[in-house]
Amino acid sequence: MRFASGLVSGKLVDKFGERTVLGFGLFMVSFFTLLTALSQNYSQLLIFRSLGGLGSSMFSVSAGSLLMRSVSDDYRARAQSLYNGGFLLGGISGPAVGGLLAGISLRAPFFVYSITLAMAAITALFFLSEKKLGKKVDAPTTQIGQTTLSQAFRLRPYQIALVLAFINNWVLFGLRSSILPLFVTEKLNSTATIAGIGLTIGALIQGIFMLKAGKYSDVKGRKAALLFGGAFILFGILMLAFTTNIFWYLISMALFGLGSAYVGTAPGSVVGDIIKGRGGQVIAAWQMAGDAGMIVGPILVGLLTDYFSYQAAFLFSGFIWIIALVLSATLPETRASHLENDLIPDKNKQEL
Repeated sequence: MRFASGLVSGKLVDKFGERTVLGFGLFMVSFFTLLTALSQNYSQLLIFRSLGGLGSSMFSVSAGSLLMRSVSDDYRARAQSLYNGGFLLGGISGPAVGGLLAGISLRAPFFVYSITLAMAAITALFFLSEKKLGKKVDAPTTQIGQTTLSQAFRLRPYQIALVLAFINNWVLFGLRSSILPLFVTEKLNSTATIAGIGLTIGALIQGIFMLKAGKYSDVKGRKAALLFGGAFILFGILMLAFTTNIFWYLISMALFGLGSAYVGTAPGSVVGDIIKGRGGQVIAAWQMAGDAGMIVGPILVGLLTDYFSYQAAFLFSGFIWIIALVLSATLPETRASHLENDLIPDKNKQEL
């Protein structure tokens, strides 16, 4: 549902603004999460969780647009790193807290989640004042201009960002969440606990280097961050393909975490660099490319594992990752402070 409703959410952002869509999106997820907690059977649970996907899409697109539009190009990657860090922290602490609440009742995590979402929605609607968000957001959309999807599709940096989003989510999320736990238990003859420890190591290292990676991207450029982080991830993939023991599995997860810190912020920063004014649909299409990678990646690596081997799945993912590195090497400069002319000409300036 989140994938299917991406462009709709982008259209809503372009028409009504980030704050409104952000608040109502969070309220929508909160409402359907509450209904999920009250579900009486699996069919109801599936329906309510699916309907909440629209609200999730509204939230993610509007939050991304707000972040990219309110931060200058020279600080955008650092802001993106902080934003990603919030999701990383939630991804680590959420299951832990949810597990404790599940000891009380299996419905309890959903009730608590619904309440926290409602609190976030109230914060977005009533305390997120546009006057506190910077000049770039305060300026009227008609004054700044607006980046359309057709304009973005004509830009090579955006085209590359779409492909990178697909491949990144394939490898960084799809691969790790689908066959890695099975690889550890079946191929390395270890336990699910060891698989979890490896993923935790990766997440911790990613968190440690995230702010440094954002600064590196802002100072050295998006291309430099992508190539630097991408090299570590490629080594991690190849190590997984040929590893025979737990030690090298843990090292590969550390390499994944280090590389993810750099690779995770740069594509989003590229998209933010090219946007003028509201670009809800531009951000939505980019997020949809990433969601597609999370959908397609696990299916393909699962098929390769079933019909061939774990090694074949890892090597194929490594080949796909090399494509990402090649594209990264051809990425043009996108930071406005390092360009003589805007990537998308300002119509208002042209008219003057």
